[in-house]
Amino acid sequence: MNVFDLLTRVFERSGFAHLNIQSVIMICVAFVFIYLAIKKGFEPLLLIPIAFGMILVNLPETGIIGDEGLLYFLSFGVKHNIYPPLIFLGVGVMTDFGPLLANPSSVLLGAAAQFGVFFAFMGALALGPLTNMLPEWLDVLKFSFTAKQAAAIGIIGGADGPTAIFLTNKLAPELLGPIAVAAYSYMALIPMIQPPIMRALTTKKERTIRMGSLREVSQTEKIIFPIVVTVLVVLLLPDVAPLVGMLMLGNLFTVSGVVGRLADTAQNALCNIVTIFLGLCVGTKAQADVFINPQTIGIIILGLTAFVISTISGVLIGKLMCKITKGKINPLIGAAGVSAVPMAARVAQKVGQEEDPGNFLLMNAMGPNVAGVIGSAVAAGILLSLFG
Repeated sequence: MNVFDLLTRVFERSGFAHLNIQSVIMICVAFVFIYLAIKKGFEPLLLIPIAFGMILVNLPETGIIGDEGLLYFLSFGVKHNIYPPLIFLGVGVMTDFGPLLANPSSVLLGAAAQFGVFFAFMGALALGPLTNMLPEWLDVLKFSFTAKQAAAIGIIGGADGPTAIFLTNKLAPELLGPIAVAAYSYMALIPMIQPPIMRALTTKKERTIRMGSLREVSQTEKIIFPIVVTVLVVLLLPDVAPLVGMLMLGNLFTVSGVVGRLADTAQNALCNIVTIFLGLCVGTKAQADVFINPQTIGIIILGLTAFVISTISGVLIGKLMCKITKGKINPLIGAAGVSAVPMAARVAQKVGQEEDPGNFLLMNAMGPNVAGVIGSAVAAGILLSLFG
């Protein structure tokens, strides 16, 4: 056997020999995510592991997600809904429900921002009849979603990755890849998606409204809140007990003030480890051979639509509350009603300060933001009750 034959054999067994245009496209998408994470600072803790997982899964012949591959075993945490509640545990530790308790009307903004979930659900159901109207030569574009699949797609509008994974595993596990990638991508791209919508729907005068400081919430209130919410929500919607229970347990760790070691572990070591595993596993769901198709494109579009509608509805209810209170509420905080904590609240703060550098909306925006976390879990529970 000569050197040329050896080199030929090496090449034939390499990934280069099996690389196709679809894989190249997905790898390029991953490069864009890495750029946005590092250069633009768009949720790097999410985008970097997701993007790297996308690269790994689209490099041919690695076997990394095969029956003996590393990510095959790590993906058990996704398939069996272990990671989402653990993420919620860490989020609960880092969440301050004080702004919500200080301004209970924030619940309305958090609830309004869930409208996109049900809008996308109806849109997904309507896609089947609409695509069936296409001519025969466009049969490749004809597809439809079941009610369970539509419900899983709709939850993307809540901008809550763990909840999207949790619900999709229950209702439509075959769509976990595109739904998980869409949910986490839109969460990370909030600083790009929301500001134009917020500016378009509000006037300069509304964006410059200063809301002032919130009242101080007592420790007793903060301790009672997670316990009461857990009991009431889980009694009403038992299916979301893992999410709501872990979220509120994490918050109780913090507000109780007596389990600092547990709180530190949950929000740092545990949450960071699970974020790495979850991000990689979400990225590996973006396999080119199953990802690039009309159905996935439909999911991506519906997810974006859901997120946009959620933002719009939150801002519009914010404008309504602004009128009712005679200018005491800045409508920008309505956009923070989506579940992405604290990114959505920071975006509201940033857009407000573009008009008035001395306007500090962050704490006021945190009320709708944390209400949105509970709201997305409740929306998931309602969909599970209807279609689970």
